[in-house]
Amino acid sequence: MQRRELLRIAPGAALGWMMPPALRAVRGKTGKVLYFTRSAGFEHSVVRRKGAAPSHSEKALLEMGRRAGFEVECTRDGRVFDGSLDAFDVIAFYTSGDLTRAAADGSPAMTAQGKQRLLEAIAAGAGFVGFHSATDTFHSRGPREQNQTEVDPYIAMLGGEFLAHGPQQEASLILASRFPGAGNLGMAEGIAFTDEWYTFKNFRPDLHVILAQETQMMQGACYRRPDFPATWARRHGQGRVFFTSLGHREDIWLDPFFQAIALGGIAWAMGRVDFDVQPNIGQVTPRASQLKHAV
Repeated sequence: MQRRELLRIAPGAALGWMMPPALRAVRGKTGKVLYFTRSAGFEHSVVRRKGAAPSHSEKALLEMGRRAGFEVECTRDGRVFDGSLDAFDVIAFYTSGDLTRAAADGSPAMTAQGKQRLLEAIAAGAGFVGFHSATDTFHSRGPREQNQTEVDPYIAMLGGEFLAHGPQQEASLILASRFPGAGNLGMAEGIAFTDEWYTFKNFRPDLHVILAQETQMMQGACYRRPDFPATWARRHGQGRVFFTSLGHREDIWLDPFFQAIALGGIAWAMGRVDFDVQPNIGQVTPRASQLKHAV
């Protein structure tokens, strides 16, 4: 499939080539993000710490916050959710596995009560931002290769659940929304670069799709399915939820498009900019819940 205009972002491209209105909306106003990176499953290199030094993604998000005018507190201590979360405007996750269980790095686990407090805080108005493997966290019970009728409460909040991924490759994302950060590409219809691309299941029907994964030219059996949401937003009670599947590789965290869409998501989740996240999953990716191509 050929598109009228497809932007390709090269690793190491100069930062600052796009400044989303959402970024300007955050600048000069107080805001605080809790960045939680505990890995009870697979630990990605971008959240791996060496000694006391911040991880690659922590450094990147701290710098993004410095430029955009919000604070970032980084932790992998699950006990933080047993205390008050009122100090945080946004809670951001780059996590994996069942966070109430032990992790290889020995970091304290989240309690069942802490998980409930997290979900209650979001429903009451806190923002939530999920990166990449945030969908590979708190899996739903039932056959892995099927959608579930009852999903884990965390997955219900987030809006979708990790299913599988194939080899890293260049792939295309369809721009489906003028959401802050994604709406600064002029007449582009899509964007392409290399990352590890997740597939998902258990989509909520109220997703506002921002970027859709175009599967037609992808390599790997797990991509033999119709296009599906890859970056989305939704409302959860009074809270604002944003997720992007991007962020597996170190170079992605320095990619100007990734930073623009991440900052747009944070600004919206923080309530510093408004955008109507009317559900559009049925129009943009009408067969998203079809996990395999029909024979």
